[in-house]
Amino acid sequence: MTQEEAEARRLKILTAARWCFLNFGFSKTSLDDIAKRASISRTLLYRTFKDKEDIFTAVFADWLVSRHPAAKAAAAAAGTPGDRLLDVCRLMVIEPYADMVGAPMAGEFFDVCERLDPEIEALHRQVARQCVARILGGDDAAAEVFLLALDGLLTDEPTTTVLERRVQLLTARFAPSSNKRK
Repeated sequence: MTQEEAEARRLKILTAARWCFLNFGFSKTSLDDIAKRASISRTLLYRTFKDKEDIFTAVFADWLVSRHPAAKAAAAAAGTPGDRLLDVCRLMVIEPYADMVGAPMAGEFFDVCERLDPEIEALHRQVARQCVARILGGDDAAAEVFLLALDGLLTDEPTTTVLERRVQLLTARFAPSSNKRK
């Protein structure tokens, strides 16, 4: 098997596993569910990942942590602070949320990740804080307040459109020079 084929299999498993975790929850997702959804045998699943926890951690890393370079680039890009802040929020929050919204077990996803691999969840939060702080002139305290407010925008599980509008309003408050984009 070539490296490209192995990576394609890995991504197919991660996509299938993410769907299963979001729809069945971590505890009710079986390796058979993931293998069936990925159209592979359980044996092939074990050749790629050691267990369900390993798969879950890989799903989180692939889906969210892989966004970190793009978020860092958006934070450092040209443009108004408001536009850059909105771009970071789209990459780190809105786009992943759009993939999760409506899934029955989406609410437990971050909680399970924090329990299984708190370092990855902490890294994701740290990168978000660094990106926001960079945009807000290095103000770590303001970045933390922004992220707490951002977390609050998700509590009633809004539609993606509503979340996007809320984030636009929030970024305009923290970085008033923002050019509003649709």
